[in-house]
Amino acid sequence: MNPLYNFGIQAFALGAKIASLRSEKISKMLRGQHETLAGLKHRRLTVAPDGFDVWFHAASLGEFEQARPIIERLRRNHPEKKLLLTFFSPSGYEIRSNYDKVDCVAYLPFDTPARVKRFLDAAKPKMAIFAKYEFWGNYLMQLKESGVPTYIISSIFRQGQRFFKPWGGMFRKMLRCYEHLYVQDSTSEALLACIGIENVTVAGDTRFDRVSDILSQAKSVAEIERFVSDSPFTMIAGSSWQPDEEIYIPWLKGHPEVKAIIAPHEFDHARLESLRHRLGNAKTRLLSEIRGNSDSLDSNVRYVIIDCFGLLSSLYRYGSVAVIGGGFGGGIHNLNEAAVYGIPVVFGPNHKKFKEAHELIKLGGGFTYSNASEFNAAMNRLYNDPSDRKAAGKAAEKYIRDSIGASDIIYNDIFGNEKSH
Repeated sequence: MNPLYNFGIQAFALGAKIASLRSEKISKMLRGQHETLAGLKHRRLTVAPDGFDVWFHAASLGEFEQARPIIERLRRNHPEKKLLLTFFSPSGYEIRSNYDKVDCVAYLPFDTPARVKRFLDAAKPKMAIFAKYEFWGNYLMQLKESGVPTYIISSIFRQGQRFFKPWGGMFRKMLRCYEHLYVQDSTSEALLACIGIENVTVAGDTRFDRVSDILSQAKSVAEIERFVSDSPFTMIAGSSWQPDEEIYIPWLKGHPEVKAIIAPHEFDHARLESLRHRLGNAKTRLLSEIRGNSDSLDSNVRYVIIDCFGLLSSLYRYGSVAVIGGGFGGGIHNLNEAAVYGIPVVFGPNHKKFKEAHELIKLGGGFTYSNASEFNAAMNRLYNDPSDRKAAGKAAEKYIRDSIGASDIIYNDIFGNEKSH
């Protein structure tokens, strides 16, 4: 790659090393990258002596959910294939490090030439599939030079991205490394065509297929069923961050008859206790406290905090409205997981990169806010008018149902027209 690009990656790696002195999350990522480079070859020789048949890469959990329908169909149809899954973010790796549909889960090392060579020599992938927003120049160049067919799925492009700038030639070269690009919409296809990238298929977003699967496999949670059984209105706060809470907690306190299920995006003891204190200790329980202890779930409890991973996608079934977090940070979390249950979704302002957010707003199934006044207006409307809430939920559900099918297009194109066993 361009020396300037390599310098930027080296600076990024150095910055992460410095930041790791104060951030356990970044420290975990660096330790994981080191362990990957140290042990991946041994793992590959144990499970895939000839190299991994397919390497899937997802930056974090959201992108993993886009790759997951393809991974799981490939595992069902071809159990003999050896699959590698990598993450860049600890929040993805930590939760999915034991994912049993692949043969190895690892961190992706920084995109420097030396690290890339070590990683690819250790993994020896025969095919690579990247999810959504993964454009690592040295990985892509070395995969192409090695003759490894590489794909990107559920990708989406916008006019302001560096690929479409006059100075973006280096980044356009990255796009030419893909064997094929599967994009979410025709706007992306048109933008790519303008820079000469025509090996493109508009397939849609595989996350819609994933949430459809989740709906059919949703778990029942007896304690939550009991908690909401007498509630005419239950708010679900999914992937909640503190800036979201600063806005929705006052609304909840102004509506003491409303119950809420709150799933923080990340949690430790201090985070949970702070959230409990802000909600009111007497009115709040952790899920771990009420499991197997029905006496703790008395009539005064208005809020349950979910202090475990893996349940949120099933819990949306118990909600009247979902408030999705992340809209005051890097971007909103998964709207589709909630919308598939036929409930309205409410989210913060940082949703510009999310096609589903724009579509849900346009169709009347999604509502956005930038401050407490806008949040209160949206929630009061949905709370006070059950018929309006029901119509919004139906619009959200129809949007999900009409968007299913991307996985079929991508899987059949790459691996052949096979039905899932």
